This record gives sequence, structure tokens and C-alpha cells, in this order.
Amino acid sequence: MILPMSINELAALLADAGDTRSSVAVEPPSPAAGHWAGAPSAVAADGQIYLAYRLRRPVGQGRGYAIVVAKSSDGEHFETLLTISSAEMAAESLERPALVRVPGGRWRLYLSCATPGTKHWRVEVLEADRPAAFDPRSRRTVLPGDAKTGVKDPVIVHRDGVWHLWASCHPLAEPDEADQMVTDYATSADGLEWTWQGTALAVRPGAWDARGVRVSSVRFTGAHVAAFYDGRASASENYEEKTGVAIGADPAALTAVGDVPVGASRHRGGGLRYVDIVDLPDGRVRLYYELTRADGAHELRTRLA
Repeated sequence: MILPMSINELAALLADAGDTRSSVAVEPPSPAAGHWAGAPSAVAADGQIYLAYRLRRPVGQGRGYAIVVAKSSDGEHFETLLTISSAEMAAESLERPALVRVPGGRWRLYLSCATPGTKHWRVEVLEADRPAAFDPRSRRTVLPGDAKTGVKDPVIVHRDGVWHLWASCHPLAEPDEADQMVTDYATSADGLEWTWQGTALAVRPGAWDARGVRVSSVRFTGAHVAAFYDGRASASENYEEKTGVAIGADPAALTAVGDVPVGASRHRGGGLRYVDIVDLPDGRVRLYYELTRADGAHELRTRLA
């Protein structure tokens, strides 16, 4: 299968994602294992790049304790606009956000929230006139999940009047199996009320992504839909997923391509995940992603393509 050239080129950049041609956009909270800055979602607008990302401490020390919204004129050096804590969202932990510019100019921030004392995840949304004005008191649940499924890490694209969403879904019937994940697809007329359309990307038994797959970014390229996704082979690789590529003729049906990841860290764990793609006004592209360092911490890196 031939990949769209744009994804081919971007995938090649991830082969050396930790080299000197990329830079650190956000340092982890502490230089030690279990401390992460990452799970980015970025938007280019009004001459700036706006970035939402998650800060995390180890299990037992707060987990995903905050979402930060920041802005940058160069895409590398960010000024914090606001910080939203897990307590403000009534969440035990926060995971990847989705920052979206709504047609008409308003902004939305979709937040992945862990329900306290459970393995359950839900997605809530905040809406504001500008990225610095999100107020947790206005939150609204848009993807509640249910007793059998936790939902998190949405990727959202508005295209031709339709809202498209890919979200990581986790089984909850057996607590020890809740790390498993597939990516389900949903559509909406307004980005608030969603209709599930089924599983868009599933695991491949015996492959490097046999335990879980999570779409991290999506591009519509002509007749194809192409995506980066995070994958892991076993429960022991939870938090250290690598990046793969999937493609399809329909956003509801993606097929993983290749027998090995296209992106991984060279350090312990090998994590390279949550790749986000930002199209810049000058025609270039900037990547943001979370990468495992030699000390076990995760940093948020960026590269101009």
C-alpha cells in the first residue's frame, strides 16, 4: 500500500525525532522517571501557535495533575496562558486534551478526565472566546463513556461541515485488562453531541501494537485518510507507546501500515507518542510529540518539517 506523500515524509522525520533538528518545547516537571510533559494538541491561529498539554507526576504523586494552555510566536518557546488542575475538573487524573478553533472564531478545550476511584475515563469540554479564558466551572460532559468503557484522548477535526472524532476506548469489565485500547470513531453536527460509528483502528494480534492502539493525529489527503497512532505490544509497555501509521479510504476504517513503528525513542522504554501535526500559514508543518528521555522522564518536543 502506498502512503500519501505528506504522511510518508512526516513519518521519516520521526525516525530521528530526538536528534538536534528537533527541540524541547516543554521540559518535564522533574528530571526523573514518571514525570512527564506531553500529550500535546496545537493550533496555528492569528500569527501564533496555541498549545495545550498535560503535566504528570508518578502514580501516587498526582498522576496527570494539570493541563496547560500556552502560546508561542515561533512554535518553540511558549508563554503560559492558564493552567487547569485535575481538582478543578473533579478528576483523579487528566490525560491528553484537544484544543480546537471553532468555525466563527470561538475556542474549545476537550479534556480527558479520570473518574476518581475507578478505571473510568470521560471527556468534558470548555468553550471560550480566547484560549486564555477557559473556565472549568463551565465544563460539560460530551463523551461520558459507560460502565463497560472508558473514553479519553480525543482527536477532533472539523471538515466540510462535519465534526470527526477518534477516541481511545478502554474495556472496564476486568480492571486488570483496562490498559487495552482501540480507537473508535464518531461524528457530530456541532462537536458536542456525538454519534459513534464503530471501531476505526483495532489491535493486530502478534504485532508490535497487539495490546493497544490510539490515534494521535489525522490528515485527510485526497482520497485517503491517514493517521499517526500510538501502539503497544503488552501491558508492560503502557506509558511507553511507539508511533505507527494507519491509512484508509474512510475515516471510520483505518488499517495499520508496516511491521514496525515509524517512531520510537532510543532511550529506555522507547516512548514516542501523541504526535500532533500543525499546518503553518507558510506551507510548512510543525510536529509536536512526547518523547522518553535517558532519565526516564518524558519531554514535549517539536520539529519543523
